[in-house]
Parts: sequence; structure tokens; C-alpha cells
Amino acid sequence: MYLGTAAGCYLRVDRCTWIGGSLCYGPAVEPDPSRVARQRYAAAPRLPDAGRVDVRSLLARPCARLEIEIGPGRGGFLLERVKSRTDVGVVGFEVKRKWTVIVNDRLARDGLADRGGVFAEDVRLVLPRLDPDGALAALYFHFPDPWWKKRHQKRLVLASDVLDEAARLLAPGGDLFIQTDVEERAELYETQILAHPAFVANGDVRASARMAENPYDARSHRERRAIEDRIPVHRLRFAKKEGGR
Repeated sequence: MYLGTAAGCYLRVDRCTWIGGSLCYGPAVEPDPSRVARQRYAAAPRLPDAGRVDVRSLLARPCARLEIEIGPGRGGFLLERVKSRTDVGVVGFEVKRKWTVIVNDRLARDGLADRGGVFAEDVRLVLPRLDPDGALAALYFHFPDPWWKKRHQKRLVLASDVLDEAARLLAPGGDLFIQTDVEERAELYETQILAHPAFVANGDVRASARMAENPYDARSHRERRAIEDRIPVHRLRFAKKEGGR
């Protein structure tokens, strides 16, 4: 309701209470949108605090081809990937809880939550906990490592420990696919991964990891923006060797 004031204005009140025989009016209490959002994002799905986790249990439906995307962000690639292939399931690990919740909502709205899901986790901490070995058909890194200064090099996601875990989790012949719009990073990744004993180049040309196009019928938001802005996208694909660890 609205009550008139001496100044000729109106005060909105939503509640009234009897106090000492008098009717007292209280102002409307509007919810704080930022607080509501923080509470919602705080409920982003996480893995159990400790112990091993069967990666196959993270999706409601068993899939012939199980894949992981690191840092799905807005979820463009993950959503399009599960839409394009009904035999594919994709688990995403995203450090930002906001995007974790938003992408899961989109998956649910599109009826895809049984084959796609995102968890608010740091890849460095979660990959060593996943089982079983050889469970993955593909592992994707789309535009990783937004750190440009030399002192940030230690924060690079594609470090040797992450590559070791990727090698453990990928099935023989499984794909390790990376995209970046920074040529220096592409060169670094290619050199680094080809030096790893578990991986071999699997690009367009023999002995090269470079690919002209994205072969997975799905694009991330960042990839679409780069294409629209005519920024070159450097694509690398590697295969897990038979018996590689």
C-alpha cells in the first residue's frame, strides 16, 4: 500500500504491525539483486571434498563417447557439442561459479542435462582425482591461459602435471584439442606437448598438430568472436599414443 506524507509524497509500505495498541507501518523490503545472485551462484555444483571420483558418474546418462572441456565459460562449445552428437557426453570444469550455474541452466532448459554438466572446480585439483584411466575420448582446452606477463607463466594451465593427467585419462587414440588466438602460445603448446611421451601430433599434415578448422561441430563464444573480428585462431590436435602414459 501507499501512505501520504506531509510533503505531499507517497511512501510505499508492505507490512504493518500492532505495537502497544497502535498500528505501525514498515517500509517495503526489496531483495538485493546482487545478494540473490551471489547466493544462487554459491550453490554451483562441486565434486565431493575428498576421495576419488568416477568421471562416468558425473553425467546422468552413460555415453559412448565421454569428453571433458576445461574452462567452458559461457558454454557455447559444450552446448553445441552435445546437441550435434547424441552419443557424446561432455563434463566441463569451470572456476567461475557464475558461468557454472548459467551453463547448467541452459543445458537443463534445452533438455541436455543428462549428457552435459559443468562443475565449479579448478582443473589442476580435479584431474588427479578422476577415474578410471582411459575413460575419455577427448579433452578440450579453448583459449586457455589469459596471462601475459612473464611472472604469470607459472599459472599456465597446460603445465606438465596437467598433461600427465590428460595422458592418464585419455583412451589410446583420444584427442587433446587446443585453440588459442595467440601465436606465441600456440608455439609453446605445440613444443611442450610434442615433447611429452604420451602424445603424437594429429593435425592436417603429417607430423604437425596444426589444424585449419575446428572439426567438432561446435564453437566457443571466444572462437566465434575471433572469427567475426578476423583474428587468426591457432588450432592444435594431438592423439594419445598406444600405451602412452
